[in-house]
Amino acid sequence: MISDILSNIEEKMQATTNALKRELATIRTGRATPALIEHLKIDYGGVLTPLKHIASISAPAADLLIIQPWDPSNIKSIEKTILKSNLGLTPGSDGKLIRLKISPLSEERRLELTKVARRRVEEGKIALRNLRRNAADELNQLEKGKEISQDEHKRALNQLQRLTDCFTSSANQIGVDKEAELLEV
Repeated sequence: MISDILSNIEEKMQATTNALKRELATIRTGRATPALIEHLKIDYGGVLTPLKHIASISAPAADLLIIQPWDPSNIKSIEKTILKSNLGLTPGSDGKLIRLKISPLSEERRLELTKVARRRVEEGKIALRNLRRNAADELNQLEKGKEISQDEHKRALNQLQRLTDCFTSSANQIGVDKEAELLEV
């Protein structure tokens, strides 16, 4: 019972950490990476579809992204979505593919983006603490229902705290790495 709760919460915490990594990957640095735009939703036949599902995205150079739609008739809607995305990117098209030139970030913009990254890391840590609280509530219910002893309850809570500390420090490290990447000129 206890091991089920702890393994379940560990999976959820791992998923939360992975989601944080994916979310921070969408924050623009000075380098071109497909993660910047692959999450954008494109109007594809009346259905909002992630860009990565309707085109190949590559980064042949550190300052260039190339989008090659599988159906060239989607180029206009892809361009429109990129312009509306507030990423500060201007698409250039030749009718078959779209080129996105990634310009270097100003120092002011880099500092703004580090604040955004910190906020997202903090939101991730809050999600981890909420998961810990939910698991602790489950363990408390087991103890109240006399399904586990007080000693087992205390050991389980200690294991839960160690697990939370591990994932929280992982989230902090992810944030530190992203900040270093953003401030790198």
